[in-house]
Amino acid sequence: MRAIQVASFGGPEVLSPVELPDPVPGPGQVVVGMAAADVIFLDTLLRGGWGQDFFPRQPPYVPGGGGAGVVLETGEGVDPAWTGRRVTVRTSTGYAERVVAGVGEIMPVPDGLDTDAAAALVHDGVTALSMDRLGAPEKGEWVLVSAAAGGAGSLLVQLAVDAGARVVAAASSDAKLTLARELGAEVTVDYTRPDWVERVREATGGGVALVYDGAGGALGTAAVGAVADGGRFVTYGTADGFAAPDPELTARRGVRVLTPLMDGPPDEETVRDLLGLALERAAQGRLRPVIGAAYPLERAADAHRALAARATVGKSLLLITNG
Repeated sequence: MRAIQVASFGGPEVLSPVELPDPVPGPGQVVVGMAAADVIFLDTLLRGGWGQDFFPRQPPYVPGGGGAGVVLETGEGVDPAWTGRRVTVRTSTGYAERVVAGVGEIMPVPDGLDTDAAAALVHDGVTALSMDRLGAPEKGEWVLVSAAAGGAGSLLVQLAVDAGARVVAAASSDAKLTLARELGAEVTVDYTRPDWVERVREATGGGVALVYDGAGGALGTAAVGAVADGGRFVTYGTADGFAAPDPELTARRGVRVLTPLMDGPPDEETVRDLLGLALERAAQGRLRPVIGAAYPLERAADAHRALAARATVGKSLLLITNG
């Protein structure tokens, strides 16, 4: 089968197309023929050697964390009725024509939902719904979503709008801000401008009740200034490291800071619950993953370069044609 390997830790150039033996399912496992592999920013960090404590990887390895496709084979102890079903798969690999996964790592794609859309929700749908539960946006309150045109950010805009909140979307280009408005954002700001936090406070009459920080680093830390006293700050961004709010300042202002990524990945039961909900809402038309960049498998390096350059509007996928 065709696959992409990380030959050694490094830049996008270490992503190499290779031919590997077809995987064979063991007991309790299935083989999924991949139609679309999910690509997230975390993949680019792991490729560089980051995060070994939580996500141990040793080259050479096939990167990714899943996607969606069709069950091709079942192993011992697995109901053969899975064969031929469209499923999402969330496991420790993904950039390949075929992946092997435990039966607990797959989930049926609902009727009426496009396979690519399902793949786009495998990670970002779980992340967005997890942040939505933590932030709990309320009707009528102002909510700031930074990195609002990213895979998770674009979903958070929709979830906040669905809850009746008034959304401020922050992003770095006209195309990204246009997308956020199409998704229901009432106010948009370019967070490459030095006065962007002041613009948010002015537009909202003194600050937002809730921030979803999808940028991290200096941008995320600055976003704390957009929160009104007594508000909530939920940070999940890692593009430039974690946000580092001043604990004395946030305590003095009564701002509750939530940093879920510091606790490590969610457990499998939580993931299945959230992914099932994301797929259900998408099938109902209540949640729309925005697939802004789709690459053939062999161009995985280009997908990583575009993510690093923040050039991608919406979600990135690798589309795979199984031969």
